[in-house]
Amino acid sequence: MTDATNNTPKAKTSLLTVSPRVKKRNAQEARFKAYGIAAVATGLVFLVILLSTILYNGVGAFQQTFITVPIYLDEAKLDKNGNRDIEEIKKVSTFGYTPLIQDAIFAAIEEKAPGSEITSAKDTKALISASAAAQIRDVVIANPDMIGKSVEFRILAASRVDGYLKGRVTRDSIARDKNIDAKHLDVVDTLRSKGIVKREFNMAFITGADASESRPEQAGIGVSMLGSLFMMLVVLVLSLPIGVAASIYLEEFAPQNKWTDLIEVNISNLAAVPSIVFGILGLAVFIQFAGLPQSAPLVGGLVLTLMTLPTIIISTRASLKSVPPSIRDAALGLGASKMQSVFHHVLPLAMPGILTGTIIGLAQALGETAPLLLIGMVGYIASNYPSGPISGFMDPNSAMPAQIYEWAKRADPAYYERAWGGIIILLVFLITMNIIAIILRRRFERRW
Repeated sequence: MTDATNNTPKAKTSLLTVSPRVKKRNAQEARFKAYGIAAVATGLVFLVILLSTILYNGVGAFQQTFITVPIYLDEAKLDKNGNRDIEEIKKVSTFGYTPLIQDAIFAAIEEKAPGSEITSAKDTKALISASAAAQIRDVVIANPDMIGKSVEFRILAASRVDGYLKGRVTRDSIARDKNIDAKHLDVVDTLRSKGIVKREFNMAFITGADASESRPEQAGIGVSMLGSLFMMLVVLVLSLPIGVAASIYLEEFAPQNKWTDLIEVNISNLAAVPSIVFGILGLAVFIQFAGLPQSAPLVGGLVLTLMTLPTIIISTRASLKSVPPSIRDAALGLGASKMQSVFHHVLPLAMPGILTGTIIGLAQALGETAPLLLIGMVGYIASNYPSGPISGFMDPNSAMPAQIYEWAKRADPAYYERAWGGIIILLVFLITMNIIAIILRRRFERRW
């Protein structure tokens, strides 16, 4: 057997010369990087557009137009007997306070805007919120000594006046508006220049309650925020222990057979079920069968618990799996029981991941609207704060997502603005919860 000699001449190449195949491969890598950068840039552009749109449309909800005037609280109308009996003062309805407010506004117009086309006190009705009389009445009932004095009040302006100062209402758009006309806008411009009418920060939007469709300037999201709080308490108290207990059993104690495989598949499937299905389930089981009150935060919390449980179970099992088996083996080798090894060693090491998954599940539940639609939380005007903890769980209320949905479908543009403002508040809560989850994970996470 002899060696064959290959006399075929080889092409002369240099390490400094890039071959066509390498050029092609480098070009492919460059294109792939460019596609990735373009995808990230596109996502960032859409994110900026989304946030800009939300802020542009919603910031106005945090400002409101007020009219500051001294109002003479006529004793002849508010306390005819002059004995300051609180029960007699309460008998005076808002109709008794409305003329006092109109007289005060008309006096300010005559002083600051002489020669205007508004010639009577009743003509100032278009400038004042329908809730102004109730606002003054509440203050007088709380402080009856004010009766007979001239007291300066900061009352809400009508939604059309507020919309005019925010650019939502124009002189062209009020041509067919029966609530306000050009002469009122002329007076608003004059009173604004005198400092009587001005836009200020609207704390009542954050702390206040919802209002009827005729009083959008009074509407706030505070009661709905409290409804969301009570719902999240129900979700946390139920979903965390149940989800963690189910995860520990399935991951650490349950035998591997067809039944546990079936349970695991169903849990994964439940995590992908549309949220409105859980709403139908809650309507059938908790309201129609169990007889729990409709629109109650307790029912909303139960429905959201069912929706959140699969997420918590999946994240908890992933956290338990991330703990190295050597931890379990070492605990068992030192004489610990199976339960002791799980609860004394495995569970504390998995707790950061469990807390992170729980917070993310709560954040997901906080922003859900579809299940709340079916249990009636959008058909209720959240106009009063609950009187106590039991009332907070059992009395009808709304939630932030449901309140935003309710505002968005109302006709008055002022409610549309408040819907965007509610989205800002909801996003602040969601971002805060996600930041807490990230901090907890980075603070307590251990890398193996």
